[in-house]
Amino acid sequence: MMKNLFVVIASFLLFLPLLITCQEKHVYIVYFGEHDGLKTHQEIEDHHYSYLTTSLQQTKETAKANVLYSYKNSINGFAALLTPEEASTLSEKEEVLTVFATKPNRYSLQTTRSWKFLGLEDGKEYGKSNQIGWGSESLLQKANYGKDVIVGLLDSGVWPESRSFNDEGMGPVPLSWKGICQAGDSFSSSNCNRKLIGARYYLKEYEHYNGPVNTSIDFISPRDHDGHGSHTASTVAGREVYNVSALGGIASGTASGGAPLARVAMYKVCWPLNGTLQNGNSCFETDMLAAIDDAIGDGVDILSISIGTSELFKYTDDGIAMGALHAVKNDIVVAVAAGNSGPSPATVSNLAPWTITVAASSIDRAFSAPVVLGNGLKIKGQTVTPEKLQNKLYPLVYAGDVVEPHVRANSTGQCMPGSLSPEKTKGKIVLCFRGEGLRVGKGVEVKRAGGVGIILGNSVANGNELSLDSYVLPGTSVVADDAITILNYIKSTKKPMAQIDPVATVLDTKPAPFMAGFSSTGPNPLEPNILKPDISAPGLNILAAWSEAMPPTKLDIDHRVAQYNFDSGTSMATPHVAGIAALLKVVHPTWSNAAIRSAIMTTANVKNNQGNHLTTTAGTEANPFNYGSGHLRPTKVSDPGLVYDATYTDYLLFLCSIGENKVDRTFKCPSNPPSPSNLNHPSLAIANLNGMMTVNRTVTNVGGKRSVYTAKVESPRGFSVKLQPKILSFSKVGEKKSFTVTVKANKGSNNGKVKGEYSFGSYTWNDGLHVVRSPIVVS
Repeated sequence: MMKNLFVVIASFLLFLPLLITCQEKHVYIVYFGEHDGLKTHQEIEDHHYSYLTTSLQQTKETAKANVLYSYKNSINGFAALLTPEEASTLSEKEEVLTVFATKPNRYSLQTTRSWKFLGLEDGKEYGKSNQIGWGSESLLQKANYGKDVIVGLLDSGVWPESRSFNDEGMGPVPLSWKGICQAGDSFSSSNCNRKLIGARYYLKEYEHYNGPVNTSIDFISPRDHDGHGSHTASTVAGREVYNVSALGGIASGTASGGAPLARVAMYKVCWPLNGTLQNGNSCFETDMLAAIDDAIGDGVDILSISIGTSELFKYTDDGIAMGALHAVKNDIVVAVAAGNSGPSPATVSNLAPWTITVAASSIDRAFSAPVVLGNGLKIKGQTVTPEKLQNKLYPLVYAGDVVEPHVRANSTGQCMPGSLSPEKTKGKIVLCFRGEGLRVGKGVEVKRAGGVGIILGNSVANGNELSLDSYVLPGTSVVADDAITILNYIKSTKKPMAQIDPVATVLDTKPAPFMAGFSSTGPNPLEPNILKPDISAPGLNILAAWSEAMPPTKLDIDHRVAQYNFDSGTSMATPHVAGIAALLKVVHPTWSNAAIRSAIMTTANVKNNQGNHLTTTAGTEANPFNYGSGHLRPTKVSDPGLVYDATYTDYLLFLCSIGENKVDRTFKCPSNPPSPSNLNHPSLAIANLNGMMTVNRTVTNVGGKRSVYTAKVESPRGFSVKLQPKILSFSKVGEKKSFTVTVKANKGSNNGKVKGEYSFGSYTWNDGLHVVRSPIVVS
């Protein structure tokens, strides 16, 4: 018996090491923190292998077999197959900051990150982990992905072959559709399908002023040469497309529009400006009005118009405003771009209160491509350029130090065409600054002069906003303060050196969103008693479909073909709002366009993913002149509780109040029209208040049958605001209640203010479930 027991024990001890080594292994990330010094990629990788060999007594071959990834650029760490005991051993080492196990499918591939960030796909808002969608379903599911809603776009055309516009699995074209598929250059009626159900083009006024379209740079047809129209159309209603990425595989994943089962109708109204690709597009009012007119007759439900102007003219002289008024009369929701002339004040365009004017903000994704200086300092940078430099230091120069003698002093750092000396630039990384000229054009100049890479530094006006480009050579972009740091380093040493690390996608960046610096701002320069913009939505570095006739840089020397490309602007923000409006059309088919606009505005968020107030690119607190009512919040829009409704007649009364009395011959303006501030709008603006003013508002209950709302006010500094009554009780859906808002300037509270200076506040109706918020701006 004892002999048998000895054999068993001996056998157990013999196989014990084998049992230990056969423990199940998991994937762990071992994180050391930042890299020390300027180690090469091979040195870093060797360090990670050696760390396993010394800490766990593994052979180098075993360590290499267990390490899945050695992180060399952004973080210092590695991913490896480890047993729980091995992971515990490493976690106790002084050099290791953390060791954590990964989980299968923790992350899903995201290309159209903006919709995920907004919470549309799963009902989870940025910065929050709890499910807060409408009922038990997200808005996207509740709206059946926007099925059969028809979205019309005024833009530069469409690239019909894009996978974003495939019609696989879609049913017959809605019977309400009356439009056509207009043939032309490289475009036939067969290019339309059950997804892209209509396409037209308009160029009569354009050709009147510019002559015939140059067919070498555009198609006389609905086909998109520019890329802009395909981008906006796929953002609002593109199909779900797998395995999408920008050039070089950047941001690979799945792309989708906000309403992927909605139908698309393209109205091409924009054409090359001055006959060149780089100068952008020109869109003429009569062409646009013709398009809107056709869109109304064709039966569209939503109009998305990513077109604006820097000029100021009254509503009746504004083709988009007047066309939109007629669209609204036909119960079409119209979303328009706020413009890209920010951050200067009073630059916002598309000022009609019957449209939804959209400002642009960021999402929580970055494309990290740091700059490592010769002194060991690592500077954060971003890029969407697939081209890479070798992993070594290169000579670094400031553009102003390598210019030709003829270059003007105020343009020395701008890398303008023909400005750089090939003799001084060849083989070097060049620091250029934003300002004059195209961003991508600066990269072209560096390449022409023999440079190997570009660092594009923001000007002070651009602050922390990085609008990313796919340069024609390796490059990255840095914020204003970091650009100065790099410039100071160049000036401080005889042989400045640098390297640009390859691009890496980073998600969940903070703070997000923040307002894009280019986004135009209020106050409303035409009628300051109406707040514009109305809402903010993602518009910075958005990836969407592109024209295969246009390179990603839009430069003649760029011969790359991109099916999907990054673009920035309030043009990109507008289709985000149009997409949400399309979903609301399905969920609430009886709602008016004003009710849909109200739901979008009163549920907006003014907080970022850190729980702080929205900021500008400079990091300062943003205000309603930047974002209107706040940032688009799809998780709340379908159940706003109350809405501020308005009719075509209300808009005519508004026009009467500002002296525009020749809009509708069947309508006679009253002798004493109400103040513009009295329009039943979801926001409140009062300009040049003299003493006290009382305005009227009416809300319609679209929430529960029985509900009681209580008012809460955050008064603008220097003013008092009172609502009467303070409690609104509803007994049925559709019931309306009116109240007054009295704004009074406080005595002795001027605090050094000058005439026209604005203060900001808000008033909110709350029933314990719904928060119905309206911004207040008063001067």
